[in-house]
Amino acid sequence: MKAPQIRFVCSACGRVETKWLGRCPSCGVWNSFEEEKVVKAAPSSSVQSVMSPLDSKLKKLADVVVDSSSRFECGISELDRVLGGGIMRPSSVLVGGEPGIGKSTLMLQLLSSCAASGPVLYVSGEESPGQVKLRAQRLGLSLADINIFCDTRLEALIDVIESLKPSVVVIDSLQTLTTSSVSSIAGSVNQMRSCCMALSLAAKAENIAMFFIGHVTKDGMLAGPKIVEHLVDTVLSFESAQTGVRILRSIKNRFGSVDELGLFRMDEKGLSAVRDPSLFFISAREDDTLPSGIAYCAVTEGSRTFLVEIQALTVPAKGGMSRVYSDKIDSARVSRVAAILERHAGLMLSDSDIYINVAGGIKLNEVSIELALALALWSAKTDNALYEKQVCFGELSLAGEVRPVAFLDRRIKAAEEMGFTRILAPASQKNGNSSFSACKNIKQAIMIARGFSKDS
Repeated sequence: MKAPQIRFVCSACGRVETKWLGRCPSCGVWNSFEEEKVVKAAPSSSVQSVMSPLDSKLKKLADVVVDSSSRFECGISELDRVLGGGIMRPSSVLVGGEPGIGKSTLMLQLLSSCAASGPVLYVSGEESPGQVKLRAQRLGLSLADINIFCDTRLEALIDVIESLKPSVVVIDSLQTLTTSSVSSIAGSVNQMRSCCMALSLAAKAENIAMFFIGHVTKDGMLAGPKIVEHLVDTVLSFESAQTGVRILRSIKNRFGSVDELGLFRMDEKGLSAVRDPSLFFISAREDDTLPSGIAYCAVTEGSRTFLVEIQALTVPAKGGMSRVYSDKIDSARVSRVAAILERHAGLMLSDSDIYINVAGGIKLNEVSIELALALALWSAKTDNALYEKQVCFGELSLAGEVRPVAFLDRRIKAAEEMGFTRILAPASQKNGNSSFSACKNIKQAIMIARGFSKDS
């Protein structure tokens, strides 16, 4: 039979079909199939050598030798924190984020910091060498320490890597790479999959830390097939908060925790680390009095603990149907906390539209914010302002109980350093601290909060 000349590949998951389908049977995404020509082309010798097995010898896992110097610090403290204590070598890291958020700037600063550990290489597929040089000069980086290569052909790039033997390589961006073994255009599913696989294996073979800069979709997800995220060792997400702070999160990390959070601020010298995040996520007020609907909470992200301000607003529902408007806290969590308040605290919220916000624009996913969220909703609904020096944290059960949370000592220490004198926390974690107020359930928490509210 004659081999097919055209096939259709899902841009979301990489499934291949012989005809176009409106909906992918594997991932369920609509209109994701793209047409590709089927061309059998022998890969070049350099690509073929990289795609070969790294070590085909059978051995015991106990006999594998691991280099103790495989992890090194890059000099950017927040990036080292998110990566798990430093850069692993060999490794492959995918960095994604909105256009203009600072991905290329961060990678240039990374290469400048890592130049002392060996040759570094910046591969630019979107900018000319002159544009990259102007940015590096504006950032005050050493131009002599950074090698630049502006060619998107995979075969040429692998030859440069084998000859230069750099310690760190940055690919800007993955969507611009092409290989002659795939006939489709740059950015297609097969091109990204083939180039990412070849370069990831090259990084392991040459003991290189490889960083890929990736595009994102309009929904904020990493563009391209999901298999690219499986091929790399670490996936980092770069996002921006309303205060101008850049937030670096780890979505996947084979060499460390995914709970760490890196905070940066953009200035004339590029991205600089944020030392005290609470200054960005708590609003400054001259008279230190809180309006109704605001509660403070201590949250923990990895090894970092800081305070955030949760804001709530309730208004009569329009059209007889209540809605929840919340993009910084999951709306399902807000609805669940509102139901707990209605059932166990007698607070009627089913006739109100609920608006939830977090000062500074940071997204919160931790369960410890539920007590603060409940008190903010109670304060907004009853128009009673909470005590301005009070921090609360705790998880709420469907029975209205306030459950314990992790890292209690770190949360208390962070609150006291910020000048808070009242800590409302689960009764099961009560300690000898004089500022500690224990609550067993949401009803008792509201009673304690009423005792310290300004209008009680």
